[in-house]
Amino acid sequence: MSGTNKVVLFYPPYDGPPLGAPLSLLCLASPLLQAGFDVKLVDNLLCPDYEKTILRESEDALLLGISVLTGPHIGAAVRVSKAVKKLRPSLPIVFGGWHASLATHQTLRESFVDAIVRGQGELTLLELAQRIANRQDWHGIRGLSFKDGDGKIVHELERSVADINTLPAPAYHLADPGIYAQASGVRQLAYTSSVGCPYQCNYCTDQVFYKRRFNAYRVERVVNDLAELVPRYNIHHVPLFDSNFLVDRKRAVAIAQGIIASGVKFQWDFQTSTDFLALMSDDDVQLLAESGVNHIGFGTESASQEVLALMNKRFQHVEQMVETARKTHLAGIHVVFNIILGYPGETEDHRQQTFRVMSDIAKEYPNISFSPNIFTPYPGIPIWPQLKEMGVREPQCLEEWETLALGTNVLPWLRGEELRRLRRSLEYFLLNNQIRKITRKIPWARRSVQRLLGAPVRWRIGKSRYSFPWELWLSRAVEKVVTRRSLLTGQPLAERTQEVC
Repeated sequence: MSGTNKVVLFYPPYDGPPLGAPLSLLCLASPLLQAGFDVKLVDNLLCPDYEKTILRESEDALLLGISVLTGPHIGAAVRVSKAVKKLRPSLPIVFGGWHASLATHQTLRESFVDAIVRGQGELTLLELAQRIANRQDWHGIRGLSFKDGDGKIVHELERSVADINTLPAPAYHLADPGIYAQASGVRQLAYTSSVGCPYQCNYCTDQVFYKRRFNAYRVERVVNDLAELVPRYNIHHVPLFDSNFLVDRKRAVAIAQGIIASGVKFQWDFQTSTDFLALMSDDDVQLLAESGVNHIGFGTESASQEVLALMNKRFQHVEQMVETARKTHLAGIHVVFNIILGYPGETEDHRQQTFRVMSDIAKEYPNISFSPNIFTPYPGIPIWPQLKEMGVREPQCLEEWETLALGTNVLPWLRGEELRRLRRSLEYFLLNNQIRKITRKIPWARRSVQRLLGAPVRWRIGKSRYSFPWELWLSRAVEKVVTRRSLLTGQPLAERTQEVC
């Protein structure tokens, strides 16, 4: 090896509350540590002055690796990369993560990016670090894209997806959960028990990244990991980053049984689809609750079967949403239904149908909340050819993707009066649900609140009449309506005001 064996890994600041240490970097770090490399983990919570920290650590580093998501993540990644290149022009800067894997060629065109680790990156990054340390050529590293000595972009063959059971455990010891607890208010540890989803929704990047393969830890590993990690780090909450946890329902039930048998108490959350939970028995859903599940996020997206067909979500039906609400309500599990608005082909009638059906479900089952977002086209999704035909402009460089955060409106068919009407009807939909929750919590106020706000709001939703919105003006003076929630935890998120015209 060369004189240094230090690898610096950077996770840029992101939009939203921290859910723990950056799991992607902890996974990348483990094989490097096992091979004898010195790994320096940098994010804005571990190192508030992260730019200075990276510049200092890069002075004697072997490479700088940066994990990048589409949206605000990109700004800090670009800024830091340019600064490091100015300080050490010869230091390899390697991008990875969702955005770099989905927009590889475009990202690699940037002068400050030397290589990209595509997809599952643990073994690819390890091999690259070993080649750099031994001053060897980079050709032949599967899963790697890079610039050769002449500046030509080279895309090596895909690396076979590794069974995640064969990969070492994430290097949790590199990050102090207490630091993240101070920022989030709870001691939590992000965990992934599986990656991939078998479905191919037209708007989803997961199928591009994981090739529709469900790749899961064995039950025993999940239970043993959590039974050991939770008490070691005094963890109260474990958000699972799985794409679709209930793909294997028997496995999910076995994990819940194992957690109960371990005697370790903690709360945990996950994301899944309603079709899988609807097939579970009431007893099995109750078992999930007994093991500590207190929240589940569902990608319901729409209550219109026509829109669901456009999304290639023909596997999902309104009846399953209702059954999911019923089962989770019985078990005492809070639920967030995600809603996508403005999808290509969606009409106002489709939206109003979604609002009416979702309102009916929430009226019957008070454990339901909603997280609506305007359709955001991320890189690599199958629907891009259609979007371009409809006038959506695809960002032409890495930095242009920075503005494309979740919910940012770049849809040419959603402008002016159409957009104002969507926003107005959405606010009434959410206000209606919030009124119900308030009146359930404060029984003595039920009659007056329902008379003053509930009845006229329901009338507006039923008739699609939204002019002179006095109910919204009144509600804003009393309590802000929550319009965005985390699908993973259900917690309110900061509002977005940015719009690309």
